[in-house]
Amino acid sequence: MKDMLEKLANNSQKAINDGTYEINYKNSKSEKDLIKQIRSNEHASLITEVKFSSPSLGNIREVSDPVMIAKQMVDGGAIGLSVLTQPYLFNGSPDYFTKIRKSVKVPLLMKDIVVDKSQIDAAEKLGADMVLLIQAIFDKKFAKDIDEFVSYAHKKKLLVLLESHTKKEFFDSAKTKADILGINNRNLDTLEINLETTKSILKDRDEERVIISESGVESPKDIQFLKKCGADAFLVGSSIMKSKNIKGLVSELVLSI
Repeated sequence: MKDMLEKLANNSQKAINDGTYEINYKNSKSEKDLIKQIRSNEHASLITEVKFSSPSLGNIREVSDPVMIAKQMVDGGAIGLSVLTQPYLFNGSPDYFTKIRKSVKVPLLMKDIVVDKSQIDAAEKLGADMVLLIQAIFDKKFAKDIDEFVSYAHKKKLLVLLESHTKKEFFDSAKTKADILGINNRNLDTLEINLETTKSILKDRDEERVIISESGVESPKDIQFLKKCGADAFLVGSSIMKSKNIKGLVSELVLSI
């Protein structure tokens, strides 16, 4: 396993050991059907991300009111939000997730590096609608069988977004019962971004499930390009979190289609 993937997985284990995911309350999740919304949306389906830091960029935005940011994203037209719960490298927090969950009605993705089922338990208690699994983490045997994790998430009434970066990973992810397939344009080994990743993987698309293209979206042209490549929805984080006009940029990206 390359250093960054190993570092991400080790960070999650550290957070588990520190009790980050020990949640002693239960929030209600959204009543909205994210997949149905994506399929029926006449504009670009954006899932925007509340994150203050990342391994590639360091500090993205000064830590401030996550609820205010979330509301600006929803007001701009985001149909869902991705909220970081990983404290290390991402400045995320289950507390931020809870505050946002109580303030918005859109579906929420608990964004974390899942290596243990206790994190899925936490997602359920936090009121998440969807949990992220990363194919590469399972391929490198840093966690248990991926089908077991997908099944466990489903038992908790959670949708599964299964993320891949290569054609092989995407092919393997398509064999699972994940609800949504994600393509990360960022290489988690090198942290480099290339939107051509989505184009290459979806060149001969033969997949009926919703596909989300993740990372690297900066402009309406990027959305239009990825849509032509076959992506159904778009997960956008850093460019929006860096913006001085969050609502305006989200709206601009949503209306690009």
